[in-house]
Amino acid sequence: MHLCRTFSFACGRLALCGLVIADAFAAQPAEAQAQRTARPARIETSQAPVIDADLSDPAWAGAAIIEDFRQIAPVSGAPASERTILRVMYDADNLYFSVYAYDSDPEAVAVRAMSRDGALDSGDSIRIILDPGLTRRNAYSFGVGPSGGRTDALLLNNADDVVEWDAIWTARARRVSDGWTAEIAIPFHSLSYNDTQGDWGFEFTRDIRHKNEQLRWSSVDPALDDNDISQAGTLTGIANIDRGVGLDIQLYGVMRTKHDWHLPDNGAGIGATAGGNAFYKITPALTGTLTVNPDFSDAPLDVRQVNTSRFSLFFPESRDFFLQDAGAFEFGGINFVRDGDDRVINNGRPFFSRNIGLVEGRPVSIVGGGKLSGEYAGMNIGALSVLTDRTAAAPGQMLSVMRVTRPVFAESRAGFVLTRGDPTGATDNTVAGGDLQFRDANFLGGNNLIADAYYERSFSSAARQDDSFGAAIALPNEPWGAELAFKEIGADFAPSLGFANRTAIRQYDSALAYTLRFAGSWLRTLEVGAENSSITDLHDRLETRESRGSVDFETNSGDEIELRATNYFEHIPLAFTLPRDVLVPAGAYRWTNFTLNVESSTARALAMEAEVTCCSFYNGSAIEASIELSYRPNEYFEIVPSYEASFIQMPAGEVDIHVLAAESVVNFTPDMQLAIQAQFDNISESFSFLARYRWEYRPGSEFFAALGQSALLPGTNFEVQTTQLSIRLGHTFRF
Repeated sequence: MHLCRTFSFACGRLALCGLVIADAFAAQPAEAQAQRTARPARIETSQAPVIDADLSDPAWAGAAIIEDFRQIAPVSGAPASERTILRVMYDADNLYFSVYAYDSDPEAVAVRAMSRDGALDSGDSIRIILDPGLTRRNAYSFGVGPSGGRTDALLLNNADDVVEWDAIWTARARRVSDGWTAEIAIPFHSLSYNDTQGDWGFEFTRDIRHKNEQLRWSSVDPALDDNDISQAGTLTGIANIDRGVGLDIQLYGVMRTKHDWHLPDNGAGIGATAGGNAFYKITPALTGTLTVNPDFSDAPLDVRQVNTSRFSLFFPESRDFFLQDAGAFEFGGINFVRDGDDRVINNGRPFFSRNIGLVEGRPVSIVGGGKLSGEYAGMNIGALSVLTDRTAAAPGQMLSVMRVTRPVFAESRAGFVLTRGDPTGATDNTVAGGDLQFRDANFLGGNNLIADAYYERSFSSAARQDDSFGAAIALPNEPWGAELAFKEIGADFAPSLGFANRTAIRQYDSALAYTLRFAGSWLRTLEVGAENSSITDLHDRLETRESRGSVDFETNSGDEIELRATNYFEHIPLAFTLPRDVLVPAGAYRWTNFTLNVESSTARALAMEAEVTCCSFYNGSAIEASIELSYRPNEYFEIVPSYEASFIQMPAGEVDIHVLAAESVVNFTPDMQLAIQAQFDNISESFSFLARYRWEYRPGSEFFAALGQSALLPGTNFEVQTTQLSIRLGHTFRF
C-alpha cells in the first residue's frame, strides 16, 4: 500500500495490467502435461562401449530405448517428422547415450560448427540436459553435432546458460547413409550429485535445421525458454555409482613473454610459472576447490563497447575458475536475468565475480583461493574466498562471498547471500541479503508462474548503510506472456564485490506479449509486444522512461523481422559528455525512435543480422546501425565479421562512432581449434588481436597457446603497443 500511495501513477498502470493479464490467463487455461520417466539400463564396467559413433557395440542391445519425441516447433505437440532413437545406460563410472538421428534427406543435414563450444545451433544437433539434484531449475547441458562438435554449459535458474563452463567428457559423431549417429560418455566424476538421489531430471532435444524443426522428449511447451527444465522428464533408478576418492588435481605450467614496444628500452621478458586446481568431492554433491596461481590466458577478448550513456557498462565474466558452479552464487531471480538494457539486468547485483582480479580496470594477480559448491543436508551452498596480490596502492585483499539456498514449496527456493571485502582495499565493505524465488508450472491449469523477491543491505566504512530490494512476477506462457517488476536501490548502496551503476532509484518494469503460431504456413510465429520501464529518484521524480511497442515475425525457414517503436524520456540533472567531448546539457528530453531488425536463419552457410535505429537522440539526431555476418561453409571453417556505427549530431557538436570486429575459427578436429579475434573502435583508436590455439589431445589433457597484440591506429598510422605470448600445458589427474 505504501508503494502504491507513493507511486500512484506507476502502480495504477501495473495493477490495471495485472488485472488484464490475470483475466487473459484465466480465460485460456493450458492443459497440464505429465512429465515423462525412463529407467536407464545398468551394465558392468567391462561392458562399456567404445565411444566412436559406431552403434554396433553389443552393450547397446540392452540399453533403455527412448524414441517418442514430439515437436516444440513448428507445430507444438505434433509427432516428429524424422525418427530419433535414443539409448541410455550407465555403469559405475559413466552415463552413456547413443543417438541415431534418422533423416529422409541425409544430404540436407546441416553440418556447421565443429569447435568446442562453437555455434552448434547453426546446424543439426542434439542436446542432453541433466539435473542430478532434481532441482527443476539448474542443470548441466551437453550438445553434439554431426561433425563431432560439442558444447557443454551450466543452465542457471531456468534462464541463463554459462557456455564457458567445460567438463571432462567424451563424444563422437558420424554421418551415415540415412542420417547421423552419436555416442556420448559423461563421467559421474564430472558432475555434482546426491548419491542418495536415484532420480535425475533429464531432457533431450534435437534440432533438424533444414526443416527448422525442434524436437523434445518431455515438455513441448513452446513458451518455455530453451534452457528451462521446469517440465523436464526424469531418469530413475541411478544407483551404486563409484565416485572413487572424488579428487581431481589439475596441474599446468605456463610460459609467458611480453614486450611493450612503446616503452623505451623495454625488452621481451620471459617468465614461467606453475599453478593448478584441486577439486575434491567432500560428498558426491558437495565439491571443494583450491586454486593456486590461476591462469586466465584462455579468456577471450571482451566485446568492444563505446559508452554513450551516463552510466558505466557491464562486461560479463569469462574466466573458467569463476564460471565453474556459477549457479551456486546466482541471486535474486528474474530481477537480474531479464533481457533488455544492462541497467535492468545487472544493476544492484550483490556479487559479480569479475570484480575479483580487477582494480579500477587494471588486472591484479590472484595468489590463491578456495571454493565450496554443491548440495548438503538439503541446502545448496556456494562459498568463495580469494586472496589477490598486492598493488602499488594497497596490500593483498581477501575477498569472500557465501550463498546458501534451500528448497521451499515444490519448485521454489529461499536463501541468503553474504559478501565481504573491497578489491581496491579502500574500504571495509560487506553486503548481506536474502531472496525468495517462487515457481509454479501449473498456474491456472498448466500455465507457468514465476515470482521473485529480494532484499540486500550494504555496510561500508566510506558510506552509511543502505539497501536495495525488489520483487518481480512473470507469466512466460503462450499465447499471452507478461512480466511486472519493481526494484529500489538506495543512494548509498555500495556492493564492492557486486555491480551497481545507478543508485538512488526506484524502477518499475512491465511487459505484455501475445504470440500467434501458424501451422502449414510460410509464417511460423507473430508476436506483438509492449514494454515500459520507468525509473524515478527516491523523491518520486521521473528520471527515465522507455515505452516500447514491437511486432516480430518469424518465418518457417527461421528468418526473423522485428519492428520496434520506442518513446524515451530522460531528465538529466547534470550535464555529461558523449565521446569526442560532445556536451549533452542538463534538462528534460523526449524523443521517439524506430528500429528495424532483420535476422536470417543460421542454418544457411551465410547468415546475417542487421539492425537500424532512427533518428533522434536527446535534443539532436542519431542513426545507429549494425550488421553481423556469419559464414560457415562447412564444419572446418567459420568467420564472423561485424560492424557497428552511430552517427550522432547534437547542437554542441557531432560524433561518429565506428566499432569493427571479426572472429574466425579453424577446426582441425573436434578437439583442436585455432580461434582468432580482432577489434577496433575509432574513439579509443585502439586495435586488439588475439589468437588462441587449443588441443585437447585426450580428455583432461590440453596444450594451449595464445598470442595477443595491441596497437593504436591514429589516422593511417599503426603504432604497436604490446605483444604477449602464453604457452600452457596442463593435465587433470583423477582419483
